[in-house]
Amino acid sequence: MSAAPRAALGVRPLVVRCGAFGDMVILTALLRALASEFGAPVDVLTSGPWSVPLLAGQPGLGIVHSVRSRRAPYWLAPDQRRAVHWLRARGAGPTWYCDANDAAYAMLERAAIPRDLIVDVRDHPLEPNEHATAQWHRLARIWPSALRLPAAERARALAAAEALPIGGSLTVSAAQRQELEAWLTRRGVGAAPLLLVQAGNKRTMRRGLKRLAVNHKYWPPERWASVLRHLRARCPQHAIVLIGTGPEEALNRELAALAGIERCYNVADDLPIPRLIALLERAAALIGVDSGPAHAAAAVGCPQVVLFGRASPSLYRPQGAQPSEVRLLTAEHEGVPSMLGIPAAAVITAFDGLQLRRHSL
Repeated sequence: MSAAPRAALGVRPLVVRCGAFGDMVILTALLRALASEFGAPVDVLTSGPWSVPLLAGQPGLGIVHSVRSRRAPYWLAPDQRRAVHWLRARGAGPTWYCDANDAAYAMLERAAIPRDLIVDVRDHPLEPNEHATAQWHRLARIWPSALRLPAAERARALAAAEALPIGGSLTVSAAQRQELEAWLTRRGVGAAPLLLVQAGNKRTMRRGLKRLAVNHKYWPPERWASVLRHLRARCPQHAIVLIGTGPEEALNRELAALAGIERCYNVADDLPIPRLIALLERAAALIGVDSGPAHAAAAVGCPQVVLFGRASPSLYRPQGAQPSEVRLLTAEHEGVPSMLGIPAAAVITAFDGLQLRRHSL
């Protein structure tokens, strides 16, 4: 690509998105497209403890700057002030604002980034039956009104993004792979092929009864135990690895005890995001609920079975830029979409039809 887009920018593109883990994986569809269009790294302003370890070092990414809270009063939030100082220092340039509310917008205003340099996703809502990654891919082709290039140059820039496959994408480094293998050895897993299970999510781990109406991603432990026993019987050479975040370690321990199987490893107590991504790349398959790890699995090409509750599969189906098989399960319970309507036999059947990925060290 010619240097004209880069010269017209003056500074490299900026994306503002403060989302959950899965949201940030999906956002990589936009980040990759913008980096391809402009031939320059894309900076990101975000929040959440997952965004920097997830995105930092990914191809086409520049600085990933994170704030702890967008909603705290500005003069009580030194992290926001540091973000505004960074924005002012980098200079006003083309910006894609990808949040559904104004919480982070004030930082752009304080940094004197004019509105005609901002593409706001709220001005370009989802089209009928459009997947979230397709929306981001479409948004990458919409430029701020103040950014002008000769028509032929702009067409060449947009063609670079058009050629990209639509979907989330994460790259695993050689260092991540080496660290993973050493960690698997320390955990007693070794070089065995891996089957991953993600049973928990942030709603499952909230205080109180797991069947609270706010938890649309609960699936009974007894059903998980049935699935685990089937995995052990069908794939005797594979290690079964229960993944998740720290708070999900107790749930995984409960499931392993119910299943009563050998070589079932609960690693939720020691799974930082870079290691999780490498683990998903290494795995033969994942079975889990609609969650961030499901999107990350698609982004590294891991085959999977995904249980959906109330979220829309047409919008949030895990979709990676590289081909991978994703089998979705949906059902109703008491007249509404719910995982509670999915029997263990359906998950087992879906897994048995999955083409497992082979791994060679």
